[in-house]
Amino acid sequence: MSSNETNYDLVIIGGGPGGYICAFRAAQLGKKVALIEKRKTFGGTCLNVGCIPSKALLDSSERYYYAKTKFAKHGILTGEMKVDLDAMMKRKEGVVRQLTNGIASLFKKHKIDTFEGLGSLEGVTGPSKTIAIKDEAGAKKTISALNVVIATGSTPVALKDLPFDGQTILSSTEALELKAIPQHLVVVGGGVIGLEMGSVWARLGAKVTVIEFADSILPSMDRKAAAEFLKILKKQDINFELSTKCVGFEKSAGGQVTLKLERREGGEKLTLSCDKVLVATGRKPFTEGLGLEKVGVKLDDKGRVEINDHFETNVKGVYAIGDVVRGAMLAHKAEEEGVALAETLAGQLGHVNYNAIPSVVYTHPEFATVGYTEEELTAKGIKFRAGQFPFMANAKAKAMEETDGFVKVLADEMTDRVLGVHIVGPHAADIIAEATAVIEFAGAAEDIARICHSHPTLSESLKEAALAVDKRTLSL
Repeated sequence: MSSNETNYDLVIIGGGPGGYICAFRAAQLGKKVALIEKRKTFGGTCLNVGCIPSKALLDSSERYYYAKTKFAKHGILTGEMKVDLDAMMKRKEGVVRQLTNGIASLFKKHKIDTFEGLGSLEGVTGPSKTIAIKDEAGAKKTISALNVVIATGSTPVALKDLPFDGQTILSSTEALELKAIPQHLVVVGGGVIGLEMGSVWARLGAKVTVIEFADSILPSMDRKAAAEFLKILKKQDINFELSTKCVGFEKSAGGQVTLKLERREGGEKLTLSCDKVLVATGRKPFTEGLGLEKVGVKLDDKGRVEINDHFETNVKGVYAIGDVVRGAMLAHKAEEEGVALAETLAGQLGHVNYNAIPSVVYTHPEFATVGYTEEELTAKGIKFRAGQFPFMANAKAKAMEETDGFVKVLADEMTDRVLGVHIVGPHAADIIAEATAVIEFAGAAEDIARICHSHPTLSESLKEAALAVDKRTLSL
């Protein structure tokens, strides 16, 4: 195959949510598309070792925890309960397998060519880009395309003082595959991944301690909502050491780990012993071995691929989306970028509204947010009004015995336009969709307040919070 022969309109490197959605949309629009994926299954980190398996375990562990702690109050009496971790893991693997098989069938439906191996840019000749594909055995082939999309996602960040070993010091990948419930799991990092995985193992009986360098969990989210969320998690017997960092560790012959900790202020030293450590301090773009330097694609100071507002790099015809570029590392953000890019390449007006990208922590209760936080609005000098409503006053939440948390709506002081919504409470991940739609269509708090919500539903709390912006809550 000659390197200057253009075989495809579009070649995508990376088969995660951004990559495969981009491929499907481009194929719908008549493009000849190929996708390269180094894993044996599609779906990227999200489907294989991230979003989906973690949600499967979160659901299983939540059911166990609910049965153990709340069934009796509902008049449901059970005998002795125990966890069959092997069965739980097999269910998780079954969910992943069904979804990866489903994606594979969609590639066939859309007549998209797929290649297994590591894809890398070999060169640029006029409008044509040559892409090499190297499989596990080292065999290499090349294809070419008019346009190339880098959609290779991200990998866990390792700490210099706490390197992964896959046995006792774990990334999120290994934390999803434990063969036994830890006695004491220490989670380094109070962000989304750390709190979700900590919740799984705490519900199943492990002692869990979260270490966070910032003075609050989820430091990028709304501070008042995060503070309420922290109180709820503490009631679930998850321990927290805030404003604290890990500066080293020691392993004993018996497999125990002693972490050396230091307070951020004052420098107080302390130690913490455990049998498993989950390092969840963030993720970094995966760009190694992609040949970016060979064709001159620029990276920024954080290792992300630099792009313009149309996802194009400094090399014409080379694009990037998802976790490898600026913005939130979220699967649905990558999907939106994939669709927008495919439509742009087809001559349409692809667009992503980055202020209408929701984010969710899938603990119990959930924490969901979209738009600006109070802190961000204050920093920008934007005057706003806030309305808040507790689930304690919501009829459906009371019937469900799920009254922790609240809904908060932030609206522009002059125009009433909704600028942000933050929810800590039951089914927050589902309720946030209405708020996202309102922000997408530039709606006002009054719009939410005037919409008729079914009764009794949890979503009525969003309506009441919107009413509270104008100090006219009806149910308090």
